[in-house]
Amino acid sequence: MTAPSPTAAASPGPAPSLSGTVELRTGEGWLAVCPAGALLPGRGVAALLPDGRQAALFRDRAGRLYAIGNVDPFTGAGVLCHGLLGSVQSRAYVASPLLKQRFDLADGHCLDDDTVAVESYPIRVAPATP
Repeated sequence: MTAPSPTAAASPGPAPSLSGTVELRTGEGWLAVCPAGALLPGRGVAALLPDGRQAALFRDRAGRLYAIGNVDPFTGAGVLCHGLLGSVQSRAYVASPLLKQRFDLADGHCLDDDTVAVESYPIRVAPATP
């Protein structure tokens, strides 16, 4: 058995645990969405915003949080929260579960059609209050 090469990339460990409340910035200010622990690495959740729009929230395996619109502009279905996370050229994306278009998680732009985008939202974790 040989030891791993010192130049071999280490596999990432588990995402750091989060505590507090995940909040999205909307036109009305910061909106509490869910406990930070509810966002599992590699999975998305949907949130209904006060104005009736939907947001999809994601936590990648490195622990970074993202929020984009949940409605797939190609089908009109609220499904982006169910998409698969990936990355290309250091850009994190979610692939729609329906037609597989990829949306940049940082800014909502479609990586497969430059004329299409979904909204992106600032996101943060607010500390838990005692």
